[in-house]
Amino acid sequence: MLTVDNTLPPPRQKSDDLVPSRYALKIGKIDALVVSDGVLPLPTSTMATNATPADLAKWLDHMFMPPDKFDWPLNVMVARSGDQTILIDAGLGGQFAGFPRAGQFPQRLAAAGIELEDVTDVIITHMHMDHVGGLLVPEVKARLRPDVRIHVAAAEVAFWTSPDFSHTVMPTPVPPVLRATATSFYNEYRDRLRIFEDRHEVAPGVVVRLTGGHTPGHSVVDLTSEGERLTFAGDAMFPVAFDHPDWQNGFEHDPEESTRVRVGLFQELAQNRGLLVAAHLPFPSVGRVAVDGEAFRWVPVLWDY
Repeated sequence: MLTVDNTLPPPRQKSDDLVPSRYALKIGKIDALVVSDGVLPLPTSTMATNATPADLAKWLDHMFMPPDKFDWPLNVMVARSGDQTILIDAGLGGQFAGFPRAGQFPQRLAAAGIELEDVTDVIITHMHMDHVGGLLVPEVKARLRPDVRIHVAAAEVAFWTSPDFSHTVMPTPVPPVLRATATSFYNEYRDRLRIFEDRHEVAPGVVVRLTGGHTPGHSVVDLTSEGERLTFAGDAMFPVAFDHPDWQNGFEHDPEESTRVRVGLFQELAQNRGLLVAAHLPFPSVGRVAVDGEAFRWVPVLWDY
């Protein structure tokens, strides 16, 4: 006789994820993994500083998003090419009390079977705290190999010696923390930095290239192998950008240039039909871009599981 157990399972431990916060895919011969570092609660006003409050409120309602504060996804990537294991951005870290749900990537890498000691290279798209802060966590610093190579644009390093926040619209406490974190990152890793000017091949099929815009040294990473392509776009675009590519984000240091970069990347991706992953698109942030009139359309991939 068949019996059914209707009892609930034991409560989940706090360290358990409801679902694995990682998504694996192959780009030709390159193994790629998108990893969620968690979410950042931020005011919705930072999403579109040049939109009218009424237009932004209309878009938020259309997208079933709350009017005042939203959870901003935060994604990093890992790529394996040849004998190199490359971490692309490093998340926030756990040292910022205002963001308790971020800083998750080390344990999620471990759950995927990737040890920090295996990382040969780190690519930093830009030096905002939610992209370098994870490298300042003591447990992470202690486990990274002493010969790890950290790739960052020369323009980015130069910018953070005297950063300009005059065109940003951030919550008041944020700029000093951004400045301090970038300084700490540089001081900690200056001997392991591999500084590039415009374009640099980190591993076979893994190329980082300067775009500017969001920060002067902001860069994107292209994975290309056997005719397949994926671009990790860092902070070049945000969820609202497909419908309103001209809406400017409060964390952009050069909003006008950011718009030009964003539209250019969208057009490029629509033409080459490559995959897009970005730091702040909803996890797993894997999809394609299509032109839709004067705007763009986000086409998420169907999960392969």
